[in-house]
Amino acid sequence: MTIKLLIADDHALLRQGIKNVLSLEPDFDVIGEASDGDEAIRQVERLKPDIILLDVNMPRMNGLEVTRRLKAANQTVKIIILTIHDDESYVFEVIKAGAIGYLLKDIEPGMLVKAIRTVFEGQSFIYPTLARRLFGEFSRQEEKRHETAMAQRRKEERLTYREIEVLQLIGQGLSNQEIAQKLFLSEKTVKNHLTNIFRKINVVDRTQAVLYAIRQKIVVL
Repeated sequence: MTIKLLIADDHALLRQGIKNVLSLEPDFDVIGEASDGDEAIRQVERLKPDIILLDVNMPRMNGLEVTRRLKAANQTVKIIILTIHDDESYVFEVIKAGAIGYLLKDIEPGMLVKAIRTVFEGQSFIYPTLARRLFGEFSRQEEKRHETAMAQRRKEERLTYREIEVLQLIGQGLSNQEIAQKLFLSEKTVKNHLTNIFRKINVVDRTQAVLYAIRQKIVVL
């Protein structure tokens, strides 16, 4: 099956260079070119390529806006961004807009061919060094979300006034029975408070709870 390609870039020399590389592949057919964003959209509508190699920085309309408009028009063309920008924010924006490939212009010819075939088969292809950075960024964002969630959880699980009272009495060395009598509670209720306290402050026994209370100045010796 022949893969029909459109090259959209405002530099004629670069378009010709890419065309020369792709012409070596028997199953590739460069059916058109475009030198600006408006022309790229018109050529897609007219020629119906399978894949467009699209530069980001082009006159009249940049590649990001071209991508958005093609997707808004339900064009089935698969979009590969071919650019000099290696900033992760560019990648996020164009992928969000609908591109499924992102390559840098210093790509080796063999990798460009591989990327086109991969995208034609419906899979995404991100320039390898960028992909590693993207995964790193995703990992950092995930870690940050986790820390935020944990902080929110700690905030939500602050000790109640009653639990602080129980903790203070533990710090004074009172037994569960003595705490129950002092606070007019049942011993079972005191035990429930202790269970909640241990879970919230992440300790396993009364000694650790008292140490926590001293550190947090809940109990003053």
